[in-house]
Amino acid sequence: MARNDLNLYMNRSKFSDPLASFLPAVCSFRTINYALMKQVITSQGASMINEVIEQWHAHLRGELKDGLDILLDDDCVFYSPIVYTPQVGKEITKMYLMAAGQTLPGETGSSAQAKDSSKKFRYTKQVIDGNTAVLEFETTVDGKYTNGVDIITCNASGKIIEFRVMMRPLQAINAVHRQMGEALDKMK
Repeated sequence: MARNDLNLYMNRSKFSDPLASFLPAVCSFRTINYALMKQVITSQGASMINEVIEQWHAHLRGELKDGLDILLDDDCVFYSPIVYTPQVGKEITKMYLMAAGQTLPGETGSSAQAKDSSKKFRYTKQVIDGNTAVLEFETTVDGKYTNGVDIITCNASGKIIEFRVMMRPLQAINAVHRQMGEALDKMK
């Protein structure tokens, strides 16, 4: 691999790949096999992401005491479908995830819709690659079918360093915006 290719890789990877800054110290620029390098770097995050996702599911089931404190890195970045700017730091990420937990449980109350488990928040698909997991979810918000994805990235230490949420349709996003605002106000 040429030196410029390695520098380009390291510049693209430095925020999501803790080993990128370590490579120049241990590798000759002329002898690195790019595929091998990529495999070594992602294999450490890959094994951790499975554990992180298991812990995330345990947290959602209420089985992981202080789950968000355990799971989130101090410098975690949260990308909301509602707020334009990334939210940086464990505390703000924790606050948004707790508000989302109150906002996206699905239908609540004693109505027939609330008793229908298909209306409650649930993950329907999971795709894991490298140090990233994409979890597709479904729920209802104000009676509207809603689906989206949580994109979770972890570091080699098993901490979530990035949490992105994307969802649809627009009516659901508007309802979540209103409800999350109310939930966040109550937390302050």
